[in-house]
Amino acid sequence: MKIAIYPGSFDPITKGHLDILNTATLIFDKVIIAVAHNSEKHGFLPVETRLKLIQESVKGLENVEVDAFEGLTINYAREKGASVLIRGLRAVSDFEYEMQLSQANSSLAPEIKTVFLTTKPKYNFISSSTIKEIFLNNGDISKFVSEPVFDYFSNLQ
Repeated sequence: MKIAIYPGSFDPITKGHLDILNTATLIFDKVIIAVAHNSEKHGFLPVETRLKLIQESVKGLENVEVDAFEGLTINYAREKGASVLIRGLRAVSDFEYEMQLSQANSSLAPEIKTVFLTTKPKYNFISSSTIKEIFLNNGDISKFVSEPVFDYFSNLQ
């Protein structure tokens, strides 16, 4: 069984993230969407809330598991028996950072490969930071996030 880890902060998860996840589910037997948790940093949304929103957003995707982890992604991947890390690319500007990360991970665990997946062009500009900025300035985020995420944010206003 080919297991892939799709790590990130997902603070919050966007339609771009979900587009990449959907592609990954067609390629791998199991995809674990893993929320990176750093106990020394506080995200916009608590990790528990992010996990719940992701679970609600991926209902119907049979080969997806939602989890959280702390520490190095590569160590988490080993614990889960994964052979692949999924990294999403929106634009060329993401590539340099993602390549450096991939090479560092390859140095630490050459048996775990990184696969870069691109999102559809209509999601290229969407990031969690953009969603938060729009929301905090009373903009409409409905086009950029899943219904569960939109409902959650709507209840915050």
